Amino acid sequence: MKRLSALLACLLLLVTARPAADACTNVIITKGASADGSCMVTYAADSHQLYGELYFHPAANWPVGSKLDVYDWDSGYYRGKIAQVPHTFQTVGNMNEHQLIIMETTFGGREGLSNKDGIIDYGSLIYITLQRARTAREAIRTIDELVQTYGYCSEGETFSIVDKDECWIFEIVGKGEQKGAVWVAVRIPDGMISAHANQSRIHHFPLNDPENCLYTPDVISFAREKGFFNGKDEDFSFCDAYCPADWGALRGCEARVWSAFRLLGGSNFDDAKYLDFASGENPANKMPLCIRPEKKVSVKALADVMRDHYEGTAFDFSEEAGAGVSRVPYRWRPMSFELDGKEYMFERAIATQQTGFWYLGQARSWLPDEVGGVLWFGVDDAATSALTPIYTCISQVPECFREGNGSMLEYSPTSAFWLFNRVAQFSYLFYDRAEPEIRAAADCYENENVKLVAEQDAMALKMLEGGNRGQAVRMLTEFCARRSQTLFNTWNDLSNYLLVKYMDGNVKRQNEDGSFQDNGSGKPIPASPIHPKFRERWLRAVVKDHGDVMEVKR
Repeated sequence: MKRLSALLACLLLLVTARPAADACTNVIITKGASADGSCMVTYAADSHQLYGELYFHPAANWPVGSKLDVYDWDSGYYRGKIAQVPHTFQTVGNMNEHQLIIMETTFGGREGLSNKDGIIDYGSLIYITLQRARTAREAIRTIDELVQTYGYCSEGETFSIVDKDECWIFEIVGKGEQKGAVWVAVRIPDGMISAHANQSRIHHFPLNDPENCLYTPDVISFAREKGFFNGKDEDFSFCDAYCPADWGALRGCEARVWSAFRLLGGSNFDDAKYLDFASGENPANKMPLCIRPEKKVSVKALADVMRDHYEGTAFDFSEEAGAGVSRVPYRWRPMSFELDGKEYMFERAIATQQTGFWYLGQARSWLPDEVGGVLWFGVDDAATSALTPIYTCISQVPECFREGNGSMLEYSPTSAFWLFNRVAQFSYLFYDRAEPEIRAAADCYENENVKLVAEQDAMALKMLEGGNRGQAVRMLTEFCARRSQTLFNTWNDLSNYLLVKYMDGNVKRQNEDGSFQDNGSGKPIPASPIHPKFRERWLRAVVKDHGDVMEVKR
């Protein structure tokens, strides 16, 4: 590490200090819409400065009068103290021991609504609430109590709040110089799915239906006070008042929701009807908050939604010239640029290179909490990584995901985050060649886990029925550790394989068993490699730009 530190000291061209996960995507599946009757929600924490590790806080008891120090999740800066509760629940990532899940995406909203003096930021709000609430409705009450008591210092947020039976979308904005916040929460009807991606999605909502909609008493009056709304109460739209969508919000954010709905809705979602909304051309043609999926959604199908790059749609950017010779569906930041007096923006897909970690939380009401809560966890880009099952009853986190095992500024050879980034970086060089092999490895690993989790469920359930909770927890902890290490080893082998096969832009020839062909000399010299043809669209772009110099003249 001394050599690496010295190298870094020579490269101090460094960075800002705010790793905000402000470009994320959530997809919510109610129990009636899932293949196995579970409630599910995904989360990609997309930040250029966020490290991929699995947060873990065991349950604890606290003395009367205890205080909790609050640190801003994004920046790490100290915010203040709040009163601690007598007992806090165990949390693993964004899920707790009672199968409560809270995910988020930041929508920002109107300027001046965050309270710089507030103690509670959006990240702390998630993890403190998970330690204190058992159900989605309890979480909503807890969130309200925290922000009204201590102040809310973040921008506008959409939270997915999911328990064993209910799925809610919760949207919140601060009140500027006033302490507190205004919010609205809408329950997703059973049998439906929803999604959000950095743009407020709650428009009109029922004012007299507390079973399905909750909100602060001043959510409308505060908007009137600030001049954001002046109509009748029944015409109030949370989104239009607090986060009106512009072209960028539609194209960069709502387009991701459109794509998730397209993938899962099938014939139940008319993607052509809402294409002008997703493209930013017709803001009035708003998509629904939720839709019914074409078929019941499995864990694997939901995970694959998070790997989407708009393939096969009008927004597919893997075929245009900017995708290079290997059809790379990624663009480095910044997302927008100006040229010859015009502004342009690259597409922002669900899968993106700057993901720190991603989750698929699964709450299963028919199983005891020790078994029912599973957080499928992955690090880095969802399209080049795989999810591994983590039961929320575990007593310790697998080593490759452990907090403190490396950081964004310190490489660790035992960290999954660094390993998965290595594979991803290689895939960005040779995407159309490497991606099918990476995807096959992810599919194989995830499909195998679906079967193994069912087996673990059955064994743990028997132990619990026999009164052997400790034994069940140990078994599930060891299972999660084994599977995580298997994933790490698999990706390490994959990294080595991809380097050997695609080194220097060549493609080594392989035998039917997958081994690499030699040249027949009996020495470790490969057979003459394959040089894939360049795609015509890329060649035409190259010739248009530089053909007058490159042209062969005989």
